[in-house]
Amino acid sequence: MGVGLFANSNYPVREMGDQIISDTGVVEQPRYVGFWARFLAFLLDSIWITIVLAPVLLLLFGEEFMAMVESSANGAASIGVVSGSDASVNLVVKLLLSAPFIIGFWLWKSATPGKMLLSAEIVDAKTLAKPGTGQLIIRYIGYFISLIPFGLGFLWIAFDRRKQGWHDKIAGTLVVKR
Repeated sequence: MGVGLFANSNYPVREMGDQIISDTGVVEQPRYVGFWARFLAFLLDSIWITIVLAPVLLLLFGEEFMAMVESSANGAASIGVVSGSDASVNLVVKLLLSAPFIIGFWLWKSATPGKMLLSAEIVDAKTLAKPGTGQLIIRYIGYFISLIPFGLGFLWIAFDRRKQGWHDKIAGTLVVKR
């Protein structure tokens, strides 16, 4: 049974650096997804996550949350900026609540809806196969590491040969075109 890009084939494959070679001699080079495509996927994912989480956040934060959203829509303030403690709680809740959705999609489809629209998927960097659950949890935790120093870990995607962000490097994953 194949792995990675050959997962639906009956051809055994072996890894060879950034290529996989089937027993029939077919060489497949992974097509890495770059910074701008991944940024677009992020924007698309932000939209559906907001739609899914807004009712939950409304239940948790009530009228105060709606006031934050309305002032953000009017350009007077951004979501999460009410007071220091409210903003921190709001951000933590958003991140904690979105984790099961994001990791769930990664486990189910090896991609979020935004990545799926761009025909991209997350694979193991060594085998090009579907990553394990532990890898995907580490990848999500790695988002925080990529974000903390001014988003540098995400910008790294633009300059890396394999288009890996720090979270990908930490988890041993790649984002490739299907």
